[in-house]
Amino acid sequence: MGRLSVDLCGLPLDNPIIPASGTFGYGYEFAELYDINVLGTFSFKGTTKDPRFGNPTPRIAECNAGMINAVGLQNPGVEKVISEELPKLKKCFNKKVMANVSGFAVEDYAYTCEKLDKEEQVGWLEVNVSCPNVHGGGMSFGTNPEAAAEVTAAVKKVTTKPVIIKLSPNVTDIVSIAKACEAAGADGISLINTLLGMRIDLKTKKPVIANKMGGFSGSAIFPVAVSMVYRVANAVSIPVVGMGGVSSAEDVIELMLAGATAVEVGAANLIDPYVCRDIINDLPAVMDKYGISNLKDIIGGVK
Repeated sequence: MGRLSVDLCGLPLDNPIIPASGTFGYGYEFAELYDINVLGTFSFKGTTKDPRFGNPTPRIAECNAGMINAVGLQNPGVEKVISEELPKLKKCFNKKVMANVSGFAVEDYAYTCEKLDKEEQVGWLEVNVSCPNVHGGGMSFGTNPEAAAEVTAAVKKVTTKPVIIKLSPNVTDIVSIAKACEAAGADGISLINTLLGMRIDLKTKKPVIANKMGGFSGSAIFPVAVSMVYRVANAVSIPVVGMGGVSSAEDVIELMLAGATAVEVGAANLIDPYVCRDIINDLPAVMDKYGISNLKDIIGGVK
């Protein structure tokens, strides 16, 4: 094991860098640019039980220090992901991959996770509870501890692989939700998902995005990510995967000091497709600069 290596929920990573779901497709697209086996792993595009076309366009709005997106979980559905996407990925990626799962009912999550759990190449299940609960008035599963715990427990009943619950920052008390997921059996917590954002076109006097509002990501949200990772990591005893505005090796070290075991890189991939590769290459020099021998030694170093 090298100085960049970490252990995530019992599985080793050569380094803690993980491209975030929705910014890296199913991997093989980026494999045309560089050898993606340099990554710790990556979280593939959010997958649902049934195919989804996604939201109407336009779906993207630019901001000074980030972007807003309302793609709407466009994906071919879990059956096609297993039959078509994973075989293509296997040709260019020889490590375990993180499967990102979304749903609109508890049964959806359980069904999709049970299917993906049987796939050899899947190492972790990252369960996104920021989706609207169609049986609960449309509120996100991740907005209250009971709903998040219900999804966690349902998924754990039908899976054997580590389950990492991905939480939304658009809540009053993210710590109570994280603790509820841990109590329900979660093996890890992933945060933060996007903040809620909106832009208005001054010429048309209408929202830029057809959906009106969307997920705000990019460097502007990094301080929010650091604070939430710090609070959750000090409240639970399971690993935390940190993300939100990460674009440099320095950002990775900062999030790990806050308590992250591994770090996902999201919007930065859409600006520079080589950013994850470059962060991995930069990490040793930045570690030397700050007197860090091994990354695993700094996890949760700030109390």
